[in-house]
Amino acid sequence: MKDFSLFTLNANRSYSEAIAAHLNIALAAHEEREFEDGEHKIRPLQSVRGHHVFVIASLYSDSHLSVNDKLCRLIMFTGALRDASAREITLVLPYLAYARKDRRTQPRDPVSIRYLASIIEAVGTDRVMTLEAHNPAAFENAFRCVTEHLEALPLFIHYLSLTLGDAAKITVVSPDTGGYKRAQKFRLALSKAHQMEINSAFVEKLRSGGKLTHGRLVGTVNDSTVLIIDDMIVSGSTLCHAAQSCKQNGANKVIAIVTHGMFSEAANSVLDNPAIDEIIITDTVPPWRLNNPRVLNKLTVLKTAQFIADAIQRVYSGESLTDLLTIE
Repeated sequence: MKDFSLFTLNANRSYSEAIAAHLNIALAAHEEREFEDGEHKIRPLQSVRGHHVFVIASLYSDSHLSVNDKLCRLIMFTGALRDASAREITLVLPYLAYARKDRRTQPRDPVSIRYLASIIEAVGTDRVMTLEAHNPAAFENAFRCVTEHLEALPLFIHYLSLTLGDAAKITVVSPDTGGYKRAQKFRLALSKAHQMEINSAFVEKLRSGGKLTHGRLVGTVNDSTVLIIDDMIVSGSTLCHAAQSCKQNGANKVIAIVTHGMFSEAANSVLDNPAIDEIIITDTVPPWRLNNPRVLNKLTVLKTAQFIADAIQRVYSGESLTDLLTIE
């Protein structure tokens, strides 16, 4: 891998070091310098001329930097890599900010994911890789450069194969109609892996004038271990309503399976609800806002480093990602 360089921003160093360890390399050196007026300088400290450069940056706000701070640094660094004659630049964005705003829902609404794509491309990005975008089709259509959309399905299926045991009846539930296709894909993959018939259901959800209205459960969950699948948790209100509906309709156990745990402060009280027995997320976003011990006791965090490392290796080697995303 003589023409390969792997960088990360300081905000994602511990996460990226785990990925680098799976690739059996060290992260490339760079400098991030802060100025008193709030501006900053960021640059590679080693040659990238002729290299395929990968930059890891999960774009979420934390206790030190906002998502916009991280995005600005990423844009500046990508431009510096292009100016330093990198042959190809791939941005590895396990969590992609602004991906939820992918269409106009009100007059004069922004389509934020499209604007973000334009900024990222303007500094010379060749490829963007992300894990579980809110709307995969909108993600792919927003960018003109190459996109790689990874799904967390293999991680969740593997974990469930070790923990579900001999559950006699399993039902996969989408917490709203918008996630029904995601839930169906998950259900089919889980059915194949467990070699059993798995039921499906969904909960109606309506939004009007900025207010959320939860509706009825469509489907049967009686005597089931229910798996509620979604791409993201923020406050957890949608998941809690779905879980309560399932318990009221006879579910034995409810497990929430969500790729990105954003967790607002409100999640500490909202998710402290006995209707949800377990919450499974990945480590794309650390659950740094969660401080309720009862909620934390329900939480399982799956590591993604090996998965992301495998994807990076395949892209660098020109191999297909299909096998990586295939459920055995």
